Amino acid sequence: MLEVPVRRLHPEVPLPGYAHPGDAGCDLVTTEDADVPPGERVLLRTGIALAVPEGYAAFVHPRSGLAARHGVSLVNAPGTVDAGYRGEVMVVVINHDPREVLHLRRMDRVAQLVVQRVEQVVWRETLDELPPSARGTGGHGSTGGHAAGGSDPVVPHPSAGG
Repeated sequence: MLEVPVRRLHPEVPLPGYAHPGDAGCDLVTTEDADVPPGERVLLRTGIALAVPEGYAAFVHPRSGLAARHGVSLVNAPGTVDAGYRGEVMVVVINHDPREVLHLRRMDRVAQLVVQRVEQVVWRETLDELPPSARGTGGHGSTGGHAAGGSDPVVPHPSAGG
């Protein structure tokens, strides 16, 4: 088990916790009330600060229940908490529901936090072609999967250079 030091910035805020054994994400709550109109976003405080160890990062993900029931997501999903950051973890919530105001109350679970190992890389520029792969340059729906789009390859925009 990885130990991550956490500081409560509000004494009543629960530490991030797993709802079920084997869960990847820990619940994060908000420390403030917020009413979020349709199409609007709000920056919410979670009342915790972390010391994520070097070689790891914490990622703030939307909660699927809020998404399904209320059309809620996070603007920058997932939000990244880098190992060197020591400030309060914040959540940028957006209300995608076209009609209903989202009412969030203090201590509501608003996001989940996933801690993962991350690699630092050295970028090595090459002037040669990249090594071939089975996928090649296909992207943005090139494998199909959507009834309306079929399996036609994506046609690049003329300004995309090819």
